[in-house]
Amino acid sequence: MKEFAQLITSLDQSNKTNDKVNALKNYFQVANDQDKIWTLALFTHRKPKRTVNTTLLKDWITEWTGIPEWLFQESYNVVGDLAETIALLLASNNLSKNAIDNPLSYYIQTLISLRDKSIDEKKVQLHLIYEELDQQERFVFTKIMTGGWRVGVSQNLITKALSDAFEIDKSIIAHRLMGDWSPQNYTFQELILEEGQNDLASRPYPFYLAHPIETEEIQAELNPEEWQAEWKWDGIRGQIIKRNDEVFIWSRGEELVTEKFPELAEMAKNLANGTVLDGEITAYENGEPLSFGILQTRIGRKNITKNLLMKAPVVFICYDLIEHQGNDIRNLPLEKRLQELDKIIIESNNPLLITSESIDFTEWNELIEVRKKSRSLKTEGLMLKKKDSIYEAGRKRGSWWKWKIAPLTIDGVMIYAQKGHGRRADLYSDYTFAVWNEDELIPFAKAYSGLTDAEMKKVDAFVKKNTKEKFGPVRTVKPELVFEIAFEGIQASNRHKSGIALRFPRIKRWRQDKSISEANKLTDLQELLEKYG
Repeated sequence: MKEFAQLITSLDQSNKTNDKVNALKNYFQVANDQDKIWTLALFTHRKPKRTVNTTLLKDWITEWTGIPEWLFQESYNVVGDLAETIALLLASNNLSKNAIDNPLSYYIQTLISLRDKSIDEKKVQLHLIYEELDQQERFVFTKIMTGGWRVGVSQNLITKALSDAFEIDKSIIAHRLMGDWSPQNYTFQELILEEGQNDLASRPYPFYLAHPIETEEIQAELNPEEWQAEWKWDGIRGQIIKRNDEVFIWSRGEELVTEKFPELAEMAKNLANGTVLDGEITAYENGEPLSFGILQTRIGRKNITKNLLMKAPVVFICYDLIEHQGNDIRNLPLEKRLQELDKIIIESNNPLLITSESIDFTEWNELIEVRKKSRSLKTEGLMLKKKDSIYEAGRKRGSWWKWKIAPLTIDGVMIYAQKGHGRRADLYSDYTFAVWNEDELIPFAKAYSGLTDAEMKKVDAFVKKNTKEKFGPVRTVKPELVFEIAFEGIQASNRHKSGIALRFPRIKRWRQDKSISEANKLTDLQELLEKYG
């Protein structure tokens, strides 16, 4: 448990990818196999079911520490995190008597065993466990028990760390982490280290990523005769692989998503073996793309029901062909690859497999006018690709460019604030913004990125001086600060008081030049919804 608690500390103290990967790699090289498999489960959303009621836990903590319930609640309001509050309160009362370094797996198995215990038995067992742990270990243990994880570790980081630690290809690790596995029916050796029959068959290619470009650069530096243009579709970039009579669908985030898109997997069964397509999984119906918000309803869902398939239909819009008849053809010119891709799509004759067609133009000014239609077509702008370009790996400059449209913006008033996590744990860095509905401020978006460290410290000081009410970790603040909020898309939502949900909201700038009376109105958002939703 000490090793795992130290891992959490290391992950929490840095926002640098290499630091996190190294911390994970070092942990996986020294931890025992049972702890490794449970660590993978915790970080890939396979946490054990909760066996202890939070209300009971609060009652026991107040009893063990001898503090009144109101003081516990005030402490929780100040700290903003239940597990951290409990760890601090127990530390201040010197509960630890029998420091023991049991493995992580021991404590998780103990929690699982509490499922069939009486309330009194749970209370006794938890008291014994808390006596064995130091402050950081109590914090981590309580996080495991209550399920309140927000560590900032993606599956991609886990995959990279395991790949580095055990010298296994990242795509193979990612494949092995997918599926219906549990630490109770797999060992680390079986899941990660033993070779599988389809490890190589499932392997995707590194995605070729485009750099952003501005209109002025295009006009000054690029010859239109050498380039082709296509829409930048708004979906999930992916690869469809058909090898050895099996289909694999990978996202750009190196996540195997075959089970999430069964209709695409069924379509791909008719492709020839040795075929790898690069493209965009896009919500699509009646010959037109749908909003990304509809596609989002399928992201993160474990069970894809027939009803969901009907409400959020998808297609695969093909950008490129990178393996053909079992041969890697990435070094062929783009025009040649697309000729072979067209043949595959025609032969497939399936409405779920369509091509990303090129846009005809001879001068950049023509394309500038075409690009103005982007939002009405629910795209993010245009892609520019050199006609003779090979399919490279990663983000390379020169041959592929993304020419995105500017984000939508709205000026909102900050009305709520909450402390962040990790290095921002002591700062109010997560904010809720509102617009005017007549004389009332209506919340419409949350954002936590976009401010400089210096600006964030100023906002934090403002929050602390101008808090009106406290609701757990959330502070209601005096409505005085105005921020310009940028976002990529807008859609109707019955889950939000404003009736609107934004895609990728972030702070563009702090409008210190504006008073709250100059912030936007709800009708402004509704007009954007009518135009672009």
